[in-house]
Amino acid sequence: MNLLSMQSRGALYALLILFLCIVAVYGFKLAIIGWRTMHKKLPPEKPRKKTNTPEPVYYIVERKKKSRAKTEYSEPKRIKFH
Repeated sequence: MNLLSMQSRGALYALLILFLCIVAVYGFKLAIIGWRTMHKKLPPEKPRKKTNTPEPVYYIVERKKKSRAKTEYSEPKRIKFH
């Protein structure tokens, strides 16, 4: 009974160490990305020109669907295999 609890305690410690390592690695990667972006300067934005012309409006138009299926069929074609 005592051996089983020691094994489960060891498994929990192993999972805890694995989780801490994963958090440390991704935290370090994010810290590097943040450090690099701190030194970059963004280009100044150009002021937008105000225009009084309205933007064009586009309408979506659906094609008209056939109301009925074709009732007349042509003669079947004969297929020849050589």
